[in-house]
Amino acid sequence: MKIIITGAAGFIGSAVARHLLRDTNASIVCLDKMTYAAHPDTLAPIIDGARAVFEPVDICDRAEVERVFREHRPDAVMHLAAESHVDRSIEIPGVFIETNVVGTYVLLEAARRHWSDLTGERRDGFRFHHVSTDEVYGSLGPTGKFTEETPYAPSSPYSASKASADHIVQAWHHTHGLPVVMSNCSNNYGPYQFPEKLIPLMILNALEGKPLPVYGAGANVRDWLYVEDHAAALVRILTAGRVGQKYNVGGDAERSNLDVVHAICDTLDAMLPRERPRRDLITHVADRPGHDLRYAIDATKIRRELGWEPSVTFEAGLRRTIEWYLDNRSWWQPLRSAVYGGQRLGLGALETTRTLEVVAS
Repeated sequence: MKIIITGAAGFIGSAVARHLLRDTNASIVCLDKMTYAAHPDTLAPIIDGARAVFEPVDICDRAEVERVFREHRPDAVMHLAAESHVDRSIEIPGVFIETNVVGTYVLLEAARRHWSDLTGERRDGFRFHHVSTDEVYGSLGPTGKFTEETPYAPSSPYSASKASADHIVQAWHHTHGLPVVMSNCSNNYGPYQFPEKLIPLMILNALEGKPLPVYGAGANVRDWLYVEDHAAALVRILTAGRVGQKYNVGGDAERSNLDVVHAICDTLDAMLPRERPRRDLITHVADRPGHDLRYAIDATKIRRELGWEPSVTFEAGLRRTIEWYLDNRSWWQPLRSAVYGGQRLGLGALETTRTLEVVAS
């Protein structure tokens, strides 16, 4: 089985690539535009030119995407390429619309043409797996969980772009018969995550003795999913999910943002004691515009139909994550010094052409 993985040099995409090579017989085509959030060292250990090849391609580049399909003749696509940071989507929404909406359309059309040319078992077995987020459902109150039937109510430019992509994928299935499966996941964390996201940002700031900026009161709640568990779920959905269906994937680990930061501080204090507790570094800052209060996933469907459930507790996963950042300073230190130093994003500044050029470069 040959699988194209889009966004393969990113956080979740690289976890999927490692999982496939380690636990299956599949060969993979790692497709990535290599934006600011993609690190060349993330894929370097697995690209061998045989089971794993790399294609530096923008999913919005129709000619190049079609070339990749022609040359590699995949049996499946796992579509993870996306701009994903909510704060950046507030400042530069155009980049998110281009990649997440237009890019998904380009991939679907290339996949449809490729699938239409297949015959027999290869045609019957082809799958397009679209990977999305629970943020498309909007914000929950203090109770309840998202199910696969929850109506869409995206709140941010990021979640709106992903919701649009979800609907386009569903339309290509219903209109053209393209065999798709979909998944919507909760917040991921783990090794190789770009340090603009909450957990790696707090780990690195705490290591360096810098302030730990918590939005508002820190009461916003997310369901946390260890990335290796998510990768296993995505492969299960690809290989065993029902065509046309979507599956919610969650870690069953709801925590407020402040609780997460407290856990990071306490774990680091136990591992690397310092004179003052790292909780003293916590600084409450202005909240994100339109910040959703709570997300929570009901993963009953994937448990019941596919037999998947998370295997890593939040406490164990957080410790593994912290240990990884401690052991891999050569991976993240260049990012901190040259790409993103931890500055605040997402305060609602107007998008400019210059900003788009900087982020796209």
